[in-house]
Amino acid sequence: MAAEGGGKEMNEIKTQFTTREGVYKLLTHSEYSRPNRVPFNSQGSNPVKVSFVNVNDQSGNGDRICFNVGRELYFYIYKGVRKAADLSKPIDKRIYKGTQPTCHDFNHLTATAESVSLLVGFSAGQVQLIDPIKKETSKLFNEELISVPSPLPFLQRLIDKSRVTCVKWVPGSESLFLVAHSSGNMYLYNVEHTCGTTAPHYQLLKQGESYSVHTCKSKSTRNPLLKWTVGEGALNEFAFSPDGKFLACVSQDGFLRVFNFDAVELHGTMRSYFGGLLCVCWSPDGKYIVTGGEDDLVTVWSFLDCRVIARGHGHKSWVSVVAFDHYTTSVEETDPTEFSGSDEDFQDQIHFGRDRANSTQSRLSKRNSMDSRPVSVTYRFGSVCQDTQLCLWDLTEDILFPHLPLSRTRTHTNVMNATGLSVGGASSLPATLPRSNSLPHSAAATASAGGSSKGSAPDGAVASSVSKFATLSLHERKERHHEKDHKRNHSMGHISSKSSDKLNLLTKTKADPAKTLGTMLCPRMEDVPLLEPLICKKIAHERLTVLIFLEDCIVTACQEGFICTWARPGKVGLLSSQNQANSPSGTVV
Repeated sequence: MAAEGGGKEMNEIKTQFTTREGVYKLLTHSEYSRPNRVPFNSQGSNPVKVSFVNVNDQSGNGDRICFNVGRELYFYIYKGVRKAADLSKPIDKRIYKGTQPTCHDFNHLTATAESVSLLVGFSAGQVQLIDPIKKETSKLFNEELISVPSPLPFLQRLIDKSRVTCVKWVPGSESLFLVAHSSGNMYLYNVEHTCGTTAPHYQLLKQGESYSVHTCKSKSTRNPLLKWTVGEGALNEFAFSPDGKFLACVSQDGFLRVFNFDAVELHGTMRSYFGGLLCVCWSPDGKYIVTGGEDDLVTVWSFLDCRVIARGHGHKSWVSVVAFDHYTTSVEETDPTEFSGSDEDFQDQIHFGRDRANSTQSRLSKRNSMDSRPVSVTYRFGSVCQDTQLCLWDLTEDILFPHLPLSRTRTHTNVMNATGLSVGGASSLPATLPRSNSLPHSAAATASAGGSSKGSAPDGAVASSVSKFATLSLHERKERHHEKDHKRNHSMGHISSKSSDKLNLLTKTKADPAKTLGTMLCPRMEDVPLLEPLICKKIAHERLTVLIFLEDCIVTACQEGFICTWARPGKVGLLSSQNQANSPSGTVV
């Protein structure tokens, strides 16, 4: 009976969770969905996606939200933690026939209270440019009118007939946008140009290992401007770096590829542990990339060193979204004599708010590996998964800089107790043992130290070294030491799921077809630190498809079509007195 009760507890949907900052609470009255609030049958449908834009109006409610459910697309005023959602008054609602929306993106540069530019990609390959405020459809891309020997012309997709997987405006541009397809191709468009009435002809611009880029050969300028062919299989997602200069792509072939976008050159690559990679995001300063996918892992990749620096295991199925939280990422300059190594000291360094996020990003961008000033660094990122769980992760300096002196390294009681070491006995730990919310793989510290000289180059030098990813090498250790360290770390009870057993089995018995396992492209599990999630909570009945960090809240969405708002600690707005009386979510934390 006890076991049965424990299982029931694990399957319970959580409405709040606690981190070091405090309690995050689900605001049930701030949930967005279809107006009739009937759960959508998600079988065979495309993932629910959410896009935000701020139109900078004077009402204080400048945020707008767009989301798709099945064949429907909705555009609402987003009231967040301030007021309950009003589903009866969408600004715009569209229902499509013959195709479904798959992704969308606002142009933040041109958004005003009177007009916004929204790109929408579809399952049949088209891209629409619409204005949901003016309720206009401005242009269609990859859907041309073809004249045939019949009274009426018909529509045909001449550029790409496969599903649109990702669409984004090019950072800093009012007219350029990039579209990825499940064919493995990406296309660069200009909204001011037409697509033409004949299939485009391409000529090679540049090619490299597993990628090629072509220009559109035409007498007059037409779309697409460029065609990228990347890897094998579907291109699942891409993300621009914060400065807009680099582009990270993840594919069904399991590779992360990072390009210098303007120079059209490959900067670095990484291979998943197994299976395809489904999602990707950049840290606020552009120095780290996190991916997730069919190996059930989140993987942290260093842009500067072009190598995997950590993996995180907490999910039991495919990871669908990864995202950094700009508002809890923290950098603090510290006096080494004041670094006592206690969690209490570290809690005082957590900050919230837009000013804090902007300050953090600025200070992160100024810091490089040549900077010897003592700092305390914490990157917060999250992930959601088809297992309906939300995980939050902390990436701390003991993982990022494992070669630092012990006086600079923070201790964590859960790891100390698990290894049977005294919390107060920091001086008794080996210098190579990283300490954080991670399994302490000493190999990772050695490998990181071996690559530290590469990380000492200035940012500009890194950007110009396109082939640098191929020149780095792991610091190898004896195989016997590998086996001993592997067994020790995986017997601590941190991971007990069948998924982790599958990972270990594959590590030992199945050779990678591309022979990348154990190389710089894909280090073995015991070669890098294994992060533990800060929290791992079941928050939905259906698979999760959205995770967005805002200043006051976290936004999640599941395949049922429900978009949920989780108020940050102390950020619960003053909902109406009726809502406060009817729901505990209206209580201020």
